[in-house]
Amino acid sequence: MAASLENPDELDERERTALKTLLKRLADDEFVLAERYTEWQVRAPSLESDLALANNAQDELGHARLWYDVLGDVGLEERDLVYERDPGDFRHSTLVELPFEEGDWADAVLRSYLYDVAEDLRLEALVDSTHPKIADRVGKIRSEEEYHLEHAQNWLERLADGGEGRERLQDALDRLFPYAFTLFEPCAPPRGANEASGDEPRAVDPDVEDDIVDLGLRDATLEEMGEEWLSIVVPYLESLDLELPVDGRADDGADEFEFEVTEAMLPEERGRDGTHTDAWFDLYDEFTHTYRELERTETTRIMDKPE
Repeated sequence: MAASLENPDELDERERTALKTLLKRLADDEFVLAERYTEWQVRAPSLESDLALANNAQDELGHARLWYDVLGDVGLEERDLVYERDPGDFRHSTLVELPFEEGDWADAVLRSYLYDVAEDLRLEALVDSTHPKIADRVGKIRSEEEYHLEHAQNWLERLADGGEGRERLQDALDRLFPYAFTLFEPCAPPRGANEASGDEPRAVDPDVEDDIVDLGLRDATLEEMGEEWLSIVVPYLESLDLELPVDGRADDGADEFEFEVTEAMLPEERGRDGTHTDAWFDLYDEFTHTYRELERTETTRIMDKPE
């Protein structure tokens, strides 16, 4: 059994890099998805769905803050992680940064489903994390994410029940599914304190992802979570008469899934390696605009740091 990584002052460089890489992929996904969800305010098809997505956005922002606060133990402050951070150093999946197709509720619903299934799997893999703060926060986050998944599934089944709704879902699936694979792509490690930022992506180091598991920070590999994700989303979406744009089934046609993603299946921009779509840089400019315009050097908090 891996040793506890409770004391940040006792972490060596390998442990610190693994911890920061894991937490940045968790927090960045949540933060950026929340920013996108807010674009649906007063635009959802009903008051109930408007309130539900507003609640989801608030939850995701809260989850991001929980993970970012753990990074505070290794000397990173909120301003360093969000408002003064180079946009190319964010490690979120490009699934969450894509702008929603204008007025297409099917896009928002399907994206939520694809993401929330993956989120549930990775939270399950953190339950027994060797970092106590990570393990302690999983329960609260999972209870809120269960509601998000239920909301997405209810809407998927409702949309799939009609001809036009199913067509919209199929269009969204064709567009989004390749980006969903980036949820399970390895991350490039974070830049060092003395390393210059820049537009060029950093090389992905598979050893860092191995370290995350070997150190007990997470108890499942990206491949294992990806295979389980496929085993859930593929049959479910097929049960709605949707066609998957890629096939994750084993070569013999059995109901098993092999998570072997080829270059052809992945989009050019993957997020985890620092490559992003143009839409991400526009979104980054938008949510950092006020901070820069007011020439702030500190972030404003309206509540105490979470325990």
